[in-house]
Amino acid sequence: MIQDISLGLLQSYKEKINSYDEVLDQNGQVKPYWQGLFDTLESIGIEELELRNQEIVKKLKENGVTYNIYDSNKESNRAWKLDPIPFLIHESEWKTIEKGLQQRAHLLDLILKDLYGPQLLIKNAIIPAELVFDNSGFLLPCFDIKQKLDKQLINYAVDLARGPDGKMWLLDNRTQSPSGTGYALENRIVMSKVLPELNEKTYRKRLSPYFSQLQQTVDTLGNNSNENPNVVFLTPGPNNETYFEHVYLSSYLGYTLVQGNDLLVRDGFVWLKSIDQLERVDVIIKRLDDEWCDPLELRRDSLLGIPGLLQVIRLGNVSVVNPPGTSILENYGLMAFMQNACKFLLNEPLLLSSVATWWCGQTKELNFVLANLPKLIIKKTNRKQGFRSIYGRLLTLEQLAELKSLILKNPNEYVAQEEVSLSTTPAFINGTIEPRYAAIRAFLIADGEGYKVMQGGLTRSSAVKDKFEISNQFGGISKDTWIISELPTEYQEKYVERKNTNNQLNNSLTSRNAENLFWLGRLCERTMALRSFLKIILNRLNENVTKNSNKQPDFLVVLLKSLTHLTQTYPGFVGKEQKDGEELNNEAIFEDPIVELLLLINDSGKPGSVVYNLQSLLNTINQVSEKWNHDTRRIINLVEDSLHSLKKTNTNNINSVNHYLDKLHIRLFSFYGNIYETLPRDNGFYLLEIGKNVERILSLISVFRSTLNYKKIEEEEAVLMEAILENHHLLAQYRNIYKSHLSLKAVINMVFLEKNLPYTLSYLLDTLSVYLSKLPKIIEPHRLSIAEKSALEASTIVKLIDADNLIRIDEETQFRPELDQTLSDVFELISDVSNNLSSLYFNHSVMQHSVLDNLEIIDTDEI
Repeated sequence: MIQDISLGLLQSYKEKINSYDEVLDQNGQVKPYWQGLFDTLESIGIEELELRNQEIVKKLKENGVTYNIYDSNKESNRAWKLDPIPFLIHESEWKTIEKGLQQRAHLLDLILKDLYGPQLLIKNAIIPAELVFDNSGFLLPCFDIKQKLDKQLINYAVDLARGPDGKMWLLDNRTQSPSGTGYALENRIVMSKVLPELNEKTYRKRLSPYFSQLQQTVDTLGNNSNENPNVVFLTPGPNNETYFEHVYLSSYLGYTLVQGNDLLVRDGFVWLKSIDQLERVDVIIKRLDDEWCDPLELRRDSLLGIPGLLQVIRLGNVSVVNPPGTSILENYGLMAFMQNACKFLLNEPLLLSSVATWWCGQTKELNFVLANLPKLIIKKTNRKQGFRSIYGRLLTLEQLAELKSLILKNPNEYVAQEEVSLSTTPAFINGTIEPRYAAIRAFLIADGEGYKVMQGGLTRSSAVKDKFEISNQFGGISKDTWIISELPTEYQEKYVERKNTNNQLNNSLTSRNAENLFWLGRLCERTMALRSFLKIILNRLNENVTKNSNKQPDFLVVLLKSLTHLTQTYPGFVGKEQKDGEELNNEAIFEDPIVELLLLINDSGKPGSVVYNLQSLLNTINQVSEKWNHDTRRIINLVEDSLHSLKKTNTNNINSVNHYLDKLHIRLFSFYGNIYETLPRDNGFYLLEIGKNVERILSLISVFRSTLNYKKIEEEEAVLMEAILENHHLLAQYRNIYKSHLSLKAVINMVFLEKNLPYTLSYLLDTLSVYLSKLPKIIEPHRLSIAEKSALEASTIVKLIDADNLIRIDEETQFRPELDQTLSDVFELISDVSNNLSSLYFNHSVMQHSVLDNLEIIDTDEI
């Protein structure tokens, strides 16, 4: 019975339906569970639904949910789109679909094992040999690969849509690295928070049993004892379309996120390069296309894979989900032979219908396709060629003739599918509820003898009316997918207690991440230090802009030159660029310094500028995305907003520039403060702090050395000392001790030797030494590392200084040689710390003894 409350939205929606729709059954009646959903939507109201939709957009942005777009002229990160109206399907229908999905997964697993084994399907002419051997998805080096479980197809995804018969049809198979489960989970979490009213009268199945089964299956694939296998999640990196999901799932499942260069093959095993040792890897969850996995045996130009991986799989010393070679199952042409293959291998008919498919490599089928092109969709058997589906009905007569010619040149490469009318579903578009074509991506994981199906999935609907274009590459909109039940169901989660709880390897710090965290500390401090110094200079410019015509005061010239030294943006204000053996005149740049200063702020192509440093920082942050919680991601979004604002800074209004720099400072300080309070005190944290301290020491030395290595007149030197104290947050403490009197000796004693103030040289060197001592000792466990030795030597030089010696000048040149040499020596030693850390932890060029204790063969070649 339709309640009066729902007549408005539901009736309005029904009037827009021009094909069969998910809301209506085959008799044209509204399905009860859709009726309940529209009741709730009516009670919420369209205006409130729009506000909730905006909240969804906000939450997805805060959570960093993106889908990267390749070959885009704009920024590659595209915000993930989530419709506030879920896709509903009843459990009674889903149970039938489940059986069909499980049968299809079982069938594809048998086909996979046959094609890389006895090849009975080819020998018995069930599947044409050309369709297999000519396809790039068939990888001959994978022929003799067999993993531990009976099921070789472990993870499987399939796209479904409702066909003309009212039943769900299979549209596509995803086997080599199925994506979408992380997005499905994130969709569910966001919807639960933003639209809790939808849950009140509707019972839906949970997604968590699927992920629990995934973990159990992975455990089974692990080492022989099955006690805490070391599992890594292999990603191509931040530029991959679904990198967000790789970060999200690795964190959710508790597996170490790695890239190909984090792993290496030695002595028949795969090893993870962590900073303290090499750790044996038991299971790799692969999100890399098959051909890129092993440059030794597959694609030689791959920089993403692990040389020698296939041989380790053959030896049974590592398991891969899914193993290389499964890409052959994504061949569109195989769909034309599924019915016969099912009868041959399982002796039963297919339970799940597929779109009618014709492979053009057969004469009869080719003639049919050529005669019916306007009714068909043309695809390539080899999906790696980037061929976009061609809809025959959209072509002119001339284009149809060109397509026929193209097919005839190489018929084996083409497949035709029937273009059928698929169902629509309610979608919230521009403030109204409209019908849109949609498809579900369902997910299965091997479960002992069979497959477990996720009780939900990732639905995608078309952003364009009356067009079936659901791909995220082309703007498709995702939906939360609900399997509706009449009664609430209780799920008893299986828990397997692991015997060995001491072998927890999931929090390993890879050498790559170690380097990224070190540079994250450096880049964050570098950006904040530059902002602080720019702020001082801009304020001084604001005070002196009308004095002495266009000539800047001498102290401001010194500060501007010091800025160039700090940023290494030569020639800048230093003006050492030469032409025809003569130094160029650099006076003009001081008459209007704001031009160069703006370039140091907003020029993204200028190494050393604020925007350049900020871009580098955000790229580094993205490289270690798995480290950040939701609060940190929100702050990162604000930092990105600051980047966009600063890029647009093209005004000579100093107050406006200062405003943007102040906001950036607050956001960077919030980012650093948040991660300082939340990161575990492990090697990653120590390296981040080391990077911060190294950069802070180097910037302090650079500014001090370039401003006070030459003696100036008393008034000018006083202004410079005040600027230095202000730059290092020491001015208030200095005034509290020395009142208003500025003495270089007193400034040196405070800036260099004070042990209780966080920005003094002595404090920074002590802190640096403490964090260096906490890093693992790789070569000589009971001695100082080369990095510690450099830090200790620098600290000793500073603590032994005599301020009276440092302030002495050469009467002829007014140069302070002792001050300059001391700071130069410390600068070089701290630079050595950075280089030493690289050789100790980031290159990982030696095999650790702890790994080799039980190995018969010791290979000392460089990694």
